[in-house]
Amino acid sequence: MTGAAPAAPRPKGEGRIGLRANLRHIGALARRNTMQIKHDPESMFDVLLMPIILTLLFVYVFGGAISGVGNQEGYVNYVVPGLMAMMGLTIAMAVGSGVNDDFKKGVMDRFRSMPIARSSVLIAKVVIEAGRMLVAMVILLGMGFLLGLEVGGSFLALLAAMALSLLFGASLMWIFILLGLTLRTAQAVQGIGMLILMPLQFGSSIFAPPDTMPGWLETFTDYNPLSNLADAARALINGTPVGNSVWMTLAWTAVITALTAPLAVRKFRTKT
Repeated sequence: MTGAAPAAPRPKGEGRIGLRANLRHIGALARRNTMQIKHDPESMFDVLLMPIILTLLFVYVFGGAISGVGNQEGYVNYVVPGLMAMMGLTIAMAVGSGVNDDFKKGVMDRFRSMPIARSSVLIAKVVIEAGRMLVAMVILLGMGFLLGLEVGGSFLALLAAMALSLLFGASLMWIFILLGLTLRTAQAVQGIGMLILMPLQFGSSIFAPPDTMPGWLETFTDYNPLSNLADAARALINGTPVGNSVWMTLAWTAVITALTAPLAVRKFRTKT
């Protein structure tokens, strides 16, 4: 017989799973994902090395051009908060490829045959990837301090910048999970991800002040959610007025999650 295989049957009683049981399932799946990382430590190389490479690259390649020759240290306080925004987008793209690969291996089909809430599988994935993102941000900030990063705000403001970056990064993960469930191959997810990643990253205030850009590009950066996050993290860390950047970032986070998370869970249930 030919044709697509039918979707995995919905576990009996899934709709009656309570909040406590759902949290227990998320915890069990998160522990499973953690054990996978323990048995495959190479999967953490991107998280451990990427912040170091990016910080050194942008500070010493672009720092002199933007802040003046010999003033790379002054650029650190500008670019490191911006790179916190970049971490979420980069790690989120890897999440989509991983979900697509898990379906190819049949891992997700086994989960869908179990009497657990379908959403718990994806939420556990987001929790673990948010943990990886937190590790990347700690390393990024550590490199920043080694290169001369100065915190003009309070320690609580620094934690707020990290929490805001984590929340926004988690919302981006739902976009790429949806792509991973929709597209046929992990390569396609990576290709579409790069088409999203490149203009959002470089058409933002992450690496350079928007007022140095052409008018049309400066307008784009004003509406770019990565610019809002970079500006918010920069203001919190440097102790400058945050304006509307924090609220705009929280609004983007809520809208992206509300739109993509239910679609991703629905696609997970029906994917064949």
